[in-house]
Amino acid sequence: MTIHKIIVPTPFAVGDVNAYLLKGDALTLIDVGPKTEEALVAIKAGIKEAGYSLSDVEQVLLTHHHPDHSGWVEAFEQATLLGHAYNEPWLTRDEEFFHFHDDFYLQCLKEEGVPESYFQWVEKMKRPLHFIGNRPLQKILREGDSLPGHPDFTILETLGHAQSHLSFWSEKYRVLIGGDLVLEKISSNPLIEPPLDKVSERSKSMIQYNASLKRIQDLPVEKIFSGHGNEVFNVHQLITDRLEKQRERALKVLDMMKEEEKTIFELTQQLFPKVYEKELGWTLSETIGQIDYLLEEGYIKEQKNEKGILLYEQA
Repeated sequence: MTIHKIIVPTPFAVGDVNAYLLKGDALTLIDVGPKTEEALVAIKAGIKEAGYSLSDVEQVLLTHHHPDHSGWVEAFEQATLLGHAYNEPWLTRDEEFFHFHDDFYLQCLKEEGVPESYFQWVEKMKRPLHFIGNRPLQKILREGDSLPGHPDFTILETLGHAQSHLSFWSEKYRVLIGGDLVLEKISSNPLIEPPLDKVSERSKSMIQYNASLKRIQDLPVEKIFSGHGNEVFNVHQLITDRLEKQRERALKVLDMMKEEEKTIFELTQQLFPKVYEKELGWTLSETIGQIDYLLEEGYIKEQKNEKGILLYEQA
């Protein structure tokens, strides 16, 4: 097994993103950076450093649909494009899905008690499409599948950070190509995203993310090739620490409900007083994640008032 790491610049606050060239029965590129000229230059250079050219790549795999990972799919026209089904509406610019996307977030903002003056955030919730590639998937990857061209790797559906998130696990080599599931320095944000199926309820991203982490913790994984930063070692202790810190944050939110019931927006203002207006999307997602955890654990109860706003108080 040979995995060649390619560091790709992004215009986002997260910084550089990692792509991986995986050699096997098929030459496979995992993730393709954002759709910027700087990213394409880095990808070409990384592939050349490994002894290949863009035209040699036979498969492109996406760990998830976020724009720092899914940009340059068109640069590999000869390669088969593979990923989770949730990538598809983003890669094909599905207008029906995008209308549903906006309606979903508007309803979320109303239920969260967000004032109407912030409703313009609905448009900002949409991923910047000009950084995402525009090419349909040719093969859907599913939980438990063997990775085409790499029979030592199995597909794991590791949702939470994204509703499209996949990881690739090799029990033989005890390595995981993990996208944004486990990063060395920081925890990934479990982001609230609309369901692919319009009739489904909102996914509880924090609960999904914790389940994905616990799943990796149960594997004999020794090394994770992550989507950002260095490779991750001492995986089991790191996940234990991350899960404990998440629980501590949730209990901090619980403490905020000691004296009165609160809306998601009110809790977000308390948790992130300096940044919530600038970063309303991820701060609301973080608060919702902690609320979902507290509800799951039975610490709090939820009710809806006459205006359709959800209120939370200690159980």
